[in-house]
Formats: sequence, structure tokens, C-alpha cells
Amino acid sequence: MPFKTLRLIEPLLRAVQAQGYEIPTDIQKLAIPYVLEGKDLLGCAQTGTGKTAAFALPILQRLHESSPAHAPSAPPAATTHAPRGQAQASGPRRPIRALIMTPTRELAAQIGESFRVYGQHTGLKHTVIFGGVKQGPQTQALHRGVDILVATPGRLLDLLNQRVFVLNGVEILVLDEADRMLDMGFIHDIRRVVSQIPTKRQTLMFSATMPKEIRALANTLLHDPVSVKVEADSPAADTVEQSLYFVEMHSKPALLEQLLMQDGQLTRALIFTRTKHGADRVARRLSQADISTEAIHANKSQNARQRALANFKAGKTRVLVASDIAARGLDVDDISHVINYDLPHEAETYVHRIGRTGRAGHQGKAISFCSEEQRDDLHEIERLLGKRIPVLQHSIKAPPPSPKTDGDQGGRPGFQPRGGQRGQRGGGQRGGQRTGGQRGQASPGSQPAGDQPAQAAQPTGSPEQQKDEFWRSRRKRLDLGGWGQKKPRNRGRGGR
Repeated sequence: MPFKTLRLIEPLLRAVQAQGYEIPTDIQKLAIPYVLEGKDLLGCAQTGTGKTAAFALPILQRLHESSPAHAPSAPPAATTHAPRGQAQASGPRRPIRALIMTPTRELAAQIGESFRVYGQHTGLKHTVIFGGVKQGPQTQALHRGVDILVATPGRLLDLLNQRVFVLNGVEILVLDEADRMLDMGFIHDIRRVVSQIPTKRQTLMFSATMPKEIRALANTLLHDPVSVKVEADSPAADTVEQSLYFVEMHSKPALLEQLLMQDGQLTRALIFTRTKHGADRVARRLSQADISTEAIHANKSQNARQRALANFKAGKTRVLVASDIAARGLDVDDISHVINYDLPHEAETYVHRIGRTGRAGHQGKAISFCSEEQRDDLHEIERLLGKRIPVLQHSIKAPPPSPKTDGDQGGRPGFQPRGGQRGQRGGGQRGGQRTGGQRGQASPGSQPAGDQPAQAAQPTGSPEQQKDEFWRSRRKRLDLGGWGQKKPRNRGRGGR
């Protein structure tokens, strides 16, 4: 079933063929006809199945066919700057007709690139706005006028509050990766944006998963929607070969280096860590081993992230280490391997991570490292997949414990019991009973802090005699100004 059977217009078919695509994916076959008819749609398909083209192509066609002039050479009024002082009052010369909201900067940039590629012969204008960069170039593009706006919720609301543009001309609204936006806490931002869009519109919602929260949101935003879902035997794409190593945390760096140095098929690797600092540590270690590596995460500036991604796409960098910020928004051709250096807490995130490889019909590999403390996460992942991940063997030997971590308290390495063998001080053991030449002798009856507690002095006499002796000792300390004596506090009125 070629693309031309979906009733796409010639400018779009030409752009699709130039990218080497001939057969639409399942989600594209299901979604494109309904979107072309103007119906609201709720689409669910696993990552890497072509959801972006499933809404980008029909949106471009609908806007192109309803434009006053179809030819790209028609002089649009939006190519000139609005006079000073009129931008906020009158808005952009060309109204925004389609709004695509997405959770991350990387995904927004990817969607913007898709609109550029597919819409290059339509004459339609688009721009992308997101946070982390200066807003000047973005506001200038909006003032010139665009037909299609791709935005993350934060920067979108910020510019709306500044009255840089308005959304009263939006005809099509798309919420992409809706489940991810809800996970990131954007639900209130979405509702504020939607309140500024005309109620008479076409709304499309795409998601990799379909929890009850997504269905509840769809019920409030979509009108009589069509639901399309791509069923799969496994939540993960069949084009991804999965494998697993059981390895302790302190052995993961050595195993990762061994794989990158010995596996000749590992040509372009995307490595995921749980934390931003973990991504930096892995990147530094690999760089020290002369493996070209860069890190990408939320603490990096947008320019640094774009530069690292560009180097990775161009093949200048062999390895890109990322936190989960890149799990959905990163679209790079020919990623040979995805390596889960840390297993994610959520099983769905695992599916999104490994979906970065094996895209567009190509084969890819996903390798995961599982330490003892991550076995519960592995069980949840395998429950979602409905199968066991094949386990591979490795030859990495655990390093011997260092002297600083010989102590073990409660099974946690690196902890030394108080009073143990943590070094000597003045000829005696630290925490042990002090000997001659130290600050002083341990007082009789006191208990040393060493491993062998001293035998405490046993009280003598009857219980009544012991009690009397205790109170006599206490009164004596109070009379001498010892422990237990407190100065009276002035509590205010009456000297209390």
C-alpha cells in the first residue's frame, strides 16, 4: 500500500519520496484518512512507528488546500515585519492555524524538522518555540507570521502572557506524547492554553500509552473522536533485539568500556542513565578511555544540547549519554545500539528508550545492565513486555574491596563500625581505649568504644540503698553546678 493510496497531494508525495519512504506505517495508514476528513482522533502506537508523519502530512494537506494561494511563490504578507508598536496590538500578519504541543525541546525540534521536510513544497510557514534559549529569534518569527506553531507548554504560555501572539485563529490542535506531558505535570498548562483556542477546531491526541488519565483528558478535549491503535505482540518494536547483563554497580563502567572497545557493530550508541550527574560521570569515563562521547540532559544549555545532538547525528560523536529527557524526543538515523546503563523505574520508559533504535524498518539492539538493587525494575519491565529478556554472560571481575571499604555495617559497603580498625592515633586505635601518651586515661567504670565493650561496674547493696545513693550523687552534682543544673528563664509576666 503506497503513500499515494492515502489521497495525499503531489507536493507531499514528492517530499515523502525524496526521504526514501514508500510504504506508510500502520499508524499512518489508520490515522491519515481520518485526519484528512477533519475528524478528532485519539491515536495510540508505540514509539518509533511514525506518529509524527501520521499527523504532520494530513495537517499540511488540509492547511495547503484551504490557503488562499497554493503556490509557494505567492508573496505572503507575513514576510515583512509589522510596524513598531503594532505587533502586540494586531498580532502576526499570518494567523497561527495549527498548534502542536509537545513535552520536550528535543521532540519539538524533531517535529519542526518533519514539518520543514514534508512541507517544503507547500508554501506553508512554521516555527518552533521552547525554553532554555533566548526568546528574541522566536518572537521575531512569530511577528513575521507562521501557519504552524510547534511549542513546549512552558515557553508557549510565557509568550502568550507577554501578548506576543494570539491563538484565536487555530483550526487544528495536536497534543503529541500526551502521556509524557501528563507525567511531567503539564496538565494545568495544557488546559490554560486550550482555553485560548477556539472551541470549533479539530483536535488530535497521540500517545505511546493509554492510561485512564489520558482517556479522561481526551473526553474533555476531543469531540466524538475516532480511536486508532496499533496492536503489537510486544510493547517494544520487533525490530529491536533485546539483551541483558547482570552486573554489579561498581562493575558497570568496566563492562561498558569493554563493549564499546570490542564490539565492532556498536557504531553509534545512545546510553541512558537515571540521573543527570550519572550521565556526566559516564561521559567523562568514556572520554578518558579515548571514546568520543558527549552528554545531553536538562542541566545543559539548549545550545550545548543541540551541538551534542548535531555531532551525534553527523557521526562526529560515537556515543551520546542521556538522561530520560531524550527518551522520546531524539530522532537519529542508524542508532546501532541503545544501552540502558541504569534500568528506569517505570517499565514504559524502558520501551521509549529502546525505541530510539530499530526505527523506520531498520534493525537495532538494546542492551541493559541490571544490578542487584534493580531486579524489581527488571521484573516490571519483563511483565510489560510479556517475556523474559535474554541474559548474556560477561567476563568482568569485581574489583577487590579497598581498605577504606573493608568495614561492612548492615550489608552496605563502605561503612566502618565505630571504634573499628580505621587507623591508629598516638600508638592506639581510634575509638579504642586510650593508652599512655594519649590525651588521658579512660576513667574507671566507663565503656570503651572499641569492638569489645568493657564490663560495666555492677551496683551493690539493696534496691533502696541503690536508690538513695543515686539521689545523693545527683544532689551533689547539682550543688557543684554539674549536669542537670539550669539557669531560671525569664518567661515574661511575673518573672515567669
